[in-house]
Amino acid sequence: MKINFLHIVVFSALVLFGFSFSGKKFSDPNKEKLLIEVVKYVVEKGHYKSVDINDNISEKIYNNYINQIDGQKRFFLQSDLRQFEKYKYKLDNQLKDYDLTFFNLVFETSIQRIKEVKSYYNEIINSKFDFSFDETIDLDYENKTYARSKKDIKERWRKQLKYSTLDVISLKLGDSIDIIDEETRDESMLLIKKNTDDFFQYVEEMDRDDWFANYINSFLNQLDPHTVYFNPDEKDKFDTNISGKFNGIGARLTKTEGAVKIVDIIVGGPIWKDKLLDIGDIILKVAQEGKDPVDIIGMKLDDAIKLIKGPADSYVTLTVKKITGDINEVLIKRGLVELEELYAKSTLINKNNKNYGYISLPKFYIDFSDKKSRNSANDVKNEIIKLKNNGISGLILDLRNNGGGALQTVVDMTGLFIEKGPIVQVKSTGNRKQVLFDKDPKIIWDGPLVILMNKMSASASEILAGALQDYNRAVIIGNEKSFGKGTVQNVIDLNRFISNSTYDLGAIKITTDKFYRINGESVQLEGVKSDIVIPDSYKYIFNGENDEKNPLEWDKIDAASFEKWYNKDFVNNISLKIQSQIDNDDYYSLINDRAKWLKDRQLNKSVSLNFNSYNKFLNQQRDKNKKYESLNKYENNLSFKLLKAERQFIMSNKELLNSRNRWHRNLTKDLYVDEGVKVLEILSSLEKNSELLLVNNQK
Repeated sequence: MKINFLHIVVFSALVLFGFSFSGKKFSDPNKEKLLIEVVKYVVEKGHYKSVDINDNISEKIYNNYINQIDGQKRFFLQSDLRQFEKYKYKLDNQLKDYDLTFFNLVFETSIQRIKEVKSYYNEIINSKFDFSFDETIDLDYENKTYARSKKDIKERWRKQLKYSTLDVISLKLGDSIDIIDEETRDESMLLIKKNTDDFFQYVEEMDRDDWFANYINSFLNQLDPHTVYFNPDEKDKFDTNISGKFNGIGARLTKTEGAVKIVDIIVGGPIWKDKLLDIGDIILKVAQEGKDPVDIIGMKLDDAIKLIKGPADSYVTLTVKKITGDINEVLIKRGLVELEELYAKSTLINKNNKNYGYISLPKFYIDFSDKKSRNSANDVKNEIIKLKNNGISGLILDLRNNGGGALQTVVDMTGLFIEKGPIVQVKSTGNRKQVLFDKDPKIIWDGPLVILMNKMSASASEILAGALQDYNRAVIIGNEKSFGKGTVQNVIDLNRFISNSTYDLGAIKITTDKFYRINGESVQLEGVKSDIVIPDSYKYIFNGENDEKNPLEWDKIDAASFEKWYNKDFVNNISLKIQSQIDNDDYYSLINDRAKWLKDRQLNKSVSLNFNSYNKFLNQQRDKNKKYESLNKYENNLSFKLLKAERQFIMSNKELLNSRNRWHRNLTKDLYVDEGVKVLEILSSLEKNSELLLVNNQK
């Protein structure tokens, strides 16, 4: 079953201007019908692109929803599909009439089929699989037909569980053993049973609201890939992700075998500061101040988390089962928890007795409810100042895997590197255009600058990289192009449209605008093309926004007026020199070769369930993979050092020091950083010798 809940902030740039509705209010005792009415209203009034809700859209909603629920075709029968298909071209009318007939039918059928499979999957796992039998499993789910009978469903589950077990067995045995021993078989089947139990527990914890959110998103997915409905729980996760902080105890939790377990303790959080709990502890009960404890065993994880989280400075008492088996009551004062892994951080790179700065920026974060709190633009500014105090000769800003965030922080951040001028153009419905400017003439870093990107760098990342590329202010190093998401979203609280209701409808993240580079080009689908292209192992598998369903089209508008920083030929000459070295390097050629191999592996949809045949296939793949082992041994010979301003604090904290050392070790294996330093060496050398010509006398 493919349950596709979109609950993290990815590829979104959020605007803070020019978006409003009338004061229209809705009221309906039926929450689901009310939600449809409000969502339709917001889409009709606010979405960038008007879409007719017709039979064509109805068919797409139908296909999307059925695929979300049973994309691997292991639950529904052909007879179910015949019932469902009666509504394939009627969903447009049902949405208009707030008719829930189709949703109810699919929901009830899904619950029934899930219960049926759950009733016998243990029987399948507990029966000993015969791995000497010659049979195959077809993994081409897209072209597979639905099962004709419950017997066929059971057979599909048998093969799927056998395949999963075989995969675990092969991982345990490696490439040196040709016979499955009983202990390995039993351990592997036990692991698969646990994973399957966890899956069904997750599905069973989904309530009707969760299923209905999926249905609403099947409609919204037809507008564009980034218009998404958030139920109240998903909205909370969105807020945490975009701000990088929340109020709570400072632990990451998971649900396993019905119990809520601590899997990570967040550095800086309440339980980390007071060393109150440990990874592996199981939380049994939760008690608020002055109230009786609530048993959370078997409770839905999101509901348990709601009980544990709470306002800063409030208290919660947890009944905890320790790894030792002891059961303790622990009183915890909740506090602000900051997710440091989402925040900007920097380090010094030393090469040939020269220091260069490196800043990692995982996302463009801001707390919309507290504008005075930390945000990515201010944090990057502070990191640059600290790096300058360490005498850097150049700066690398790493935006790899940065999926976006708050638009205003991009404008502010780009302004750190230029005197003043336009940063991005935004076009709304009705072709209304607004140009966002950096109006502050102060420059925080005027030296050599490199931006690192990859195919997962999207939206806000593409705005910053595109603007600095248009100004010839930075050299962009990365994959052929970035993700290619050129749209802007607003998050709208749906509760503002309802009256006299106790419902919490959640929110909708809706595409309201498109953004354009200052040269007039959209990054939609096309992305930002790198000045220096580094091949990666997934270049033939993943293609960014082009892989999404229903993306908006690419277009172009008039360019804004701006003055360039470097002479363009100068930047091109540096890029051509480094690119020539990359194109003629055996190491990079090997990366490209592996990318082709991975693409070929992806096309293999038929897998043998005979152990000897499967093991033979894996050994062939292992032999092929040995050709690429050198790629995992790469080291760049750069030296990474703590900044003077943070050295004493980090050195005095064991967890922070270990975290920073791990980060530095990973950076020594990073070829992007190595190429970035090579570019900075050229730029700083030319600058020192006064050979760097500026077009607009900014130095």
